[in-house]
Amino acid sequence: MKLQLVKQQADELPEFLKGLNPEQLKAAATTEGPLLIIAGAGSGKTRVVTFRIAYLLDKGIAPYNILALTFTNKAAHEMKERIATMVGDSTSSKVWAGTFHSIFARILRSEAEHLGYTPSFSIYDSDDSLSIVRAVMNTLGVSQQQVPPQGVRSRISSAKNQMIGWQRYAAEAGNILEKQTGQIYEEYEKRLRLNNAMDFDDLLINIINVFRNFPEILKKYQDRFRYIHVDEYQDTNRAQYMAIKMLAAGQHGNLCVVGDDAQSIYKWRGADIRNILDFQNDYPNAAVVRLEQNYRSTKTILSAADDVIGNNRKQLAKKLWTDNPQGAKIGILPARDDREEADMILKTLKTEMNENFLAPKDFAILYRTNAQSQALEDSLRRAAVPYTIVGGVSFYKRKEVKDTVAYLRLLVNPNDSESLLRVINEPPRGIGATSIQHIRTFADERNISLFEAFAHANEITTIQKRAAVAAQTFTQMVQKFIDIKTDIPPTELAVSFMEATGLLRMLKDENTEESLDRWNNVQRLLSNIAEMTAREENPSLEAFLQQIALVSDTDEADTTKNRVALMTMHAAKGLEFPVVFIAGMEQGLFPMGRAENNAEETEEERRLFYVGITRARQKLYLSHAERRFRFGELVFSQPSRFVGEIRQELLEVKVGTMSFQQRQAPPKQQVEVKSVRQPFFDDIPKDDFISQVPPKQQKLRVGIKVKHAQFGVGTVQGLSGEGLKAQAVVYFPTFGKKHLMLEYAKLQVVG
Repeated sequence: MKLQLVKQQADELPEFLKGLNPEQLKAAATTEGPLLIIAGAGSGKTRVVTFRIAYLLDKGIAPYNILALTFTNKAAHEMKERIATMVGDSTSSKVWAGTFHSIFARILRSEAEHLGYTPSFSIYDSDDSLSIVRAVMNTLGVSQQQVPPQGVRSRISSAKNQMIGWQRYAAEAGNILEKQTGQIYEEYEKRLRLNNAMDFDDLLINIINVFRNFPEILKKYQDRFRYIHVDEYQDTNRAQYMAIKMLAAGQHGNLCVVGDDAQSIYKWRGADIRNILDFQNDYPNAAVVRLEQNYRSTKTILSAADDVIGNNRKQLAKKLWTDNPQGAKIGILPARDDREEADMILKTLKTEMNENFLAPKDFAILYRTNAQSQALEDSLRRAAVPYTIVGGVSFYKRKEVKDTVAYLRLLVNPNDSESLLRVINEPPRGIGATSIQHIRTFADERNISLFEAFAHANEITTIQKRAAVAAQTFTQMVQKFIDIKTDIPPTELAVSFMEATGLLRMLKDENTEESLDRWNNVQRLLSNIAEMTAREENPSLEAFLQQIALVSDTDEADTTKNRVALMTMHAAKGLEFPVVFIAGMEQGLFPMGRAENNAEETEEERRLFYVGITRARQKLYLSHAERRFRFGELVFSQPSRFVGEIRQELLEVKVGTMSFQQRQAPPKQQVEVKSVRQPFFDDIPKDDFISQVPPKQQKLRVGIKVKHAQFGVGTVQGLSGEGLKAQAVVYFPTFGKKHLMLEYAKLQVVG
């Protein structure tokens, strides 16, 4: 249906569409051909996609012809629940809706044999991948002190997201680090294959490989998915972009993408903003709908968001507006240090609670880095204000849960050597590291799986008989359950198997509060299998393991409890709160120092700030500190340039005597203004200064080389202040520009 026909045919539309605003209606009722929905923050984009799918179903489109790709399982689940209220659960449940990884994993279960995998392949999370990287580095003799494994894993993941295989990566390696990474990448891929396993990135890469190498399979899914929807399109990476384009290239070509370029904040994990910016170039006949009415925030908050994002050059034109009230000005909370900042936030939060009858769950405190949470937590804890850290340690990351998952993965995929190595001594079975290495060598020499090598441990003359017996006893126990796994229900199988492993008995026998808590976590996981069995039409352990392998931190975030939510701004995306505090609005922290001389990084940081601002419904507070400990050093900071991009008439300093403008003044003016407040160092014990002898400033001059214990060698770019207030601006090649207090920095002149 063309845009111009929507109004004419409004009377023919189903009743549930008539509550949409005109632009939302256009988006929901434009069903044929490519469509770009530019959806500003709080404009109801999820509602529009939901109604669009319901409209397609109402028109008679078969649910299995509709595909909806999201970035969280939670979003997909909510979408299907909403659709069910309009068209019924039996219809909505047949729509293919889920994350990229879950949908592609579902397809690969059916098609993986074309690539040499079995349908029961394991899916490795980031911890599993890191474990393999470490093992490979040990095998290749690469020092993990000189080459951090996490960095190697990140580079491999980045290469995969850009569709760069190990062969090309190794061929294009330009330095020693890249060459080492190329070698590790090659061996890493071999081990995944041997383990019949895919990592998260492989779920994207392998779907493209299947589509590219088997045209008949691609055509099958092109014919099936006649209406494709992609949520948060601005967050797609290169591999996701290619998979979508291949699916949408069939004869139907009905691709609807929804997103907001101003909320593209995941470049660091491969997201490519060009995908949404260039959509009209990729699909020249695409219709474009702009959702610009915001239903979430006040006029003041939206004006501030527009002020900030307007400084980005790379963006799609849109102007958010709202019928909501003007609202309060944005509060500025200037502090002397991060402790005072936390106390100011607490004081303001409690005032809001008392004056406006708000509960703890109505507040969110956002920050750029996780390290900022400590002072905030301390302040809230002292005041007995309940809080929760969103994006903390996930249930599925806990050791006993990962051990249980590894056992179950081994049961469905005995080739999974990572799972085998994780659980072989949980509980202890007397198979030491040396014995395991001999068994590994035996497996490599005969080109068999590690599980099979354990089963033949009695043939290995280099290990003790006791270890060989233990290895064989373990594999016999596992094999017993493998042989019956198709004969009994998944829940009964899992419970019986976990009892046989001895893990539950070990936790129970320890009989400590911690071990019993861990025992309860294992029981909770097993209960989840029972819930799945009752819910799913064809339940299986494979399906359960796939579900939990693809759970994200966002899916587990629970903001419904009556607690203040603390989180990074990345974790806050998709959430909203009546009152939001954004802490640490300082140069070098937000935006991060690496963005200072990089236009693309600066624009990404600005988009992140835009996301933070637009989480607030009623009130927004921005705090910044003059001094903050970072990397173990007390550093001096200026207020963030981003705060300065907001019109002054929208801002109001809430506490203290210093205005925002005064805090951006030259150092001399800052000292004069500071005299009306208690000096920063008055609350530091005098003994603390005895061992903190600052270097004489005359030894330092602009251009001189100095050495810092944390940052290495850098060049002095500026000096200011005297005595205890003496500061230096030093540029370090690796860490960028740093503002350092000389009495703490302990700089050594090196030339």
